[in-house]
Amino acid sequence: MKKIITLLAMLSIIIGLVGCSMDEGTSKKSGSEKKDDGKLKVGLSMNTLNNPFFVAVKEGAEAQAEKEGNIDLVITDAQNDPGKQLSDVENLLQQNVDVLIIDPTDSDAIAQAVKKANDAKIPVFTIDRNSNGGEVITHIGFDALKSGNLAGNYLKDVLGGKGKIVEIQGILGTNVGQLRSEGFNEIVKATAGFEVVAQQAANFDRGEAMKVMEDILQANPEIDGVYAANDEMALGALAAIEAAGRLDEIVIIGCDAVDPSIEAIKAGKMEATIAEPPYFLGQEAIITALKISKGESVEKEVILDSTLVTSDNVNTVKTK
Repeated sequence: MKKIITLLAMLSIIIGLVGCSMDEGTSKKSGSEKKDDGKLKVGLSMNTLNNPFFVAVKEGAEAQAEKEGNIDLVITDAQNDPGKQLSDVENLLQQNVDVLIIDPTDSDAIAQAVKKANDAKIPVFTIDRNSNGGEVITHIGFDALKSGNLAGNYLKDVLGGKGKIVEIQGILGTNVGQLRSEGFNEIVKATAGFEVVAQQAANFDRGEAMKVMEDILQANPEIDGVYAANDEMALGALAAIEAAGRLDEIVIIGCDAVDPSIEAIKAGKMEATIAEPPYFLGQEAIITALKISKGESVEKEVILDSTLVTSDNVNTVKTK
């Protein structure tokens, strides 16, 4: 009987050791955020989702991730707050994303977040706006300088090279805001008949642009053309101009070709925009993340096409 008890005791100990080993293995597996379903985990840190342009970027990314079928896409919204975006990136890194995509709120401030990804050995790249620091594998965006040039040349052509001009600028802490303004002003300065009567930032925000335009309208009884560095601001300016009863006097051009601006052009309320389709930007971001995960080489910079959109081509231009 003692021998049987001893054998049972030894068997119990062995079973316990095996159980502990299995528990430890299970614990190690569940302790990691990485999935065991073979999916690529991609983090997308958006600067804001309170803007049709960036909502369309998100939608394009989601559509491409669903099309690929093997991607787990985690999206955060920094709400235009650099501090929150840093926190968002830290959270994504803690979730052990395989690839990190960042659309910066601020080109300088985002450098700290990029460096954190570098330290964590997580491949990271930017879209739309650059990072002024850290190491990114690539940057995907549009030629903001070219877009500014297109806007300037459009006003030059439509107004016959003369007139009183208003420029509503974007966030000047971003390369996009800076370059769209620089490109526009290259044309303005080279056009002797242009006079800039107002130049003010509205931070890519529709409500802010409407208020800015209201003030400019009160101070300037004569305005011939308005360039807003994105469509949200162009639509804000349009609201102010229409409320003032001066829609027929002023040519308005924006940038991005988001759906509301396309509809405004079709309705004859806004003359033009520059198509920088955000939906395609989101798609390209996911395609690039997949390439990086497979170890494929990618260009250091990918510049997507931009096109002038007017009533002549508004019904044929592709934005999705």
